[in-house]
Amino acid sequence: MKILIVIGIIIGIIILLGAIRIYYFKPNENLVLDFIKDNPDKTAIRLIRNDSVIADRNPDKIMPLASTVKIILAVEYAIQSSKGNLNPDENIPLDELKKFYIKDTDGGAHPSWLKSVKDKIKNDKIPIREIAKGMIRFSSNANTEWLSQKLGLENINNRVDSLGMSKHTDIYYIVSALFVGKELFPNLSGKELESKLKDLSLKEYINSTDIIHSKLLADSIYKSNIGDLGMNIQKIWSDNLPSSTVVEYAELMRKLNSKTYFDSKTHQYLDEIMEGVMENPANQKWLKHSGMKGGSTAFVLTKAIYATDKKGDKTELAYFFNDLGILENTRLQRSMNQFELKILTSKEFREKIEMILKN
Repeated sequence: MKILIVIGIIIGIIILLGAIRIYYFKPNENLVLDFIKDNPDKTAIRLIRNDSVIADRNPDKIMPLASTVKIILAVEYAIQSSKGNLNPDENIPLDELKKFYIKDTDGGAHPSWLKSVKDKIKNDKIPIREIAKGMIRFSSNANTEWLSQKLGLENINNRVDSLGMSKHTDIYYIVSALFVGKELFPNLSGKELESKLKDLSLKEYINSTDIIHSKLLADSIYKSNIGDLGMNIQKIWSDNLPSSTVVEYAELMRKLNSKTYFDSKTHQYLDEIMEGVMENPANQKWLKHSGMKGGSTAFVLTKAIYATDKKGDKTELAYFFNDLGILENTRLQRSMNQFELKILTSKEFREKIEMILKN
């Protein structure tokens, strides 16, 4: 009998813990809003509705973008394609992309993308347009690194300038950056490596990524050892990622949402890459068009979104988080879609945001 009671208690505890876990991680739009309100040092947001700024918190705070920076590459891809400087149907050997795939560093994005395009692969080659889609829709870092080289980093950074994004750090090879510690300080690890990396200027850091990129391109063995990539080293990688502000990215979303900022051909190429959400029939019922890109590291969450609904209402949103703990990151990530959907569909929720967050 005592054994049965103990087993019953254990089962009860397991059920209780499971219920707490489900509640704790349940998607909740208010969780995101409350976190932004209560953590001004970790957050920034700009929300625009029909050309009126509804929410503005830390609008000019420069923060790491993570994969949200890939929107800039999508713009450059679309412009080069529309001008005939790039052939989006050119077939690229998968082995060229594989050079920049580092296992267990992208959350399974690249393998997931490859699985999704099996029918597009011919003779172990894939069109550039599919590589660009994989960069945005699956967030493949390998595709991003390859496209950075194909489009040209100088062209990409010049595009930032031509878009009027004055508060934006340089875009560089983000996969190569994972190897900076190994490349510059091969005999160091832990706190010693952390200290040396922190002493580097951003220019020195970026210059080393050019060297590493060349090595990844030419030497298949180089990537087999990534060196020390402990959480303290990952934090430096995350902090050094291309950075900008929610103002810059909300304004970029306005340009994409307008469908008139670029020529029509450029917008067509952009839509194909950016608007994967519109392939869902459920979204087609209430949205005229919409595009988005998010990014994450162990410490960062970012998102930039634009949408025009069937009523003609336009929404642009950029919101960034940095210096997150593991639980904060997980809870926010699970609730971001709910937060965004409520913004797009609920006037009451937008008014609540305005009341709480507008300066």
